[in-house]
Amino acid sequence: MNYKVTLAYDGTRYSGFQRQANANTIQEEVEKALEVIYGRRVRISGAGRTDSGVHARGQVISFEADGRVPLKSLPHALKGLLPRDIVAWKAEPAAEGFHARFSPSRKEYCYTVDSGAFPDVFTRRYAYHYPGPLDLKAMQAAAAELKGEHDFSAFQGATSDTRETCRRLEEASVFSRGHYVKMVFRSGGFLYKMVRIMAGTLLQVGGGNLKPGDLRDILASGCREGAGPTAPPHGLCLELVLYEGVFGPGAG
Repeated sequence: MNYKVTLAYDGTRYSGFQRQANANTIQEEVEKALEVIYGRRVRISGAGRTDSGVHARGQVISFEADGRVPLKSLPHALKGLLPRDIVAWKAEPAAEGFHARFSPSRKEYCYTVDSGAFPDVFTRRYAYHYPGPLDLKAMQAAAAELKGEHDFSAFQGATSDTRETCRRLEEASVFSRGHYVKMVFRSGGFLYKMVRIMAGTLLQVGGGNLKPGDLRDILASGCREGAGPTAPPHGLCLELVLYEGVFGPGAG
């Protein structure tokens, strides 16, 4: 059977999603648990290769395995084997050929900023403390400049070797909840560290170091040095993975 499972995890203790030599990763922990359940090595594929310290609420994985465990029981079986900071909260049958990463999908990320005068000790792992004030309207206007199809070379991590840098950003919005500022981005594909660089750049706008209109010039330049700094990983969360135009966590 081809399985589709939705995960939530706190990425604080992990060196990202993808398995690495001599590093603790989400993929390694999930594959170890599945090996216990199925009695053999099971390789999983993830929709998003979240970086070290990045969190997820709706990461989707796919894998093939026999049907010895009923679908409704699989999340409970994994609960007893996974660390407490990784939860498999949904399991579904997937069509033959479905692949969490390569099947048509869109991903939605949210970056959270704590703009209070002092950091909230209870959200310090999940929100980047950037003491305000932040100009929310300016950030919203700057985010609107990012929407649509552009060459996002200026928002790509320096170590990336991706040559095709055009992407279509379906959503780029900024809103506040109390002293928290949320930046939401949705696209069919992101460049390496693109979301964190966009977040860092919008913070520069909110802090008055850049103007909303500067985003057009930064996009046109294709120059990484023109954009803002890469925002720290702990404020970022993979919220949703969307398949076949159906909206919802792990929908499809």
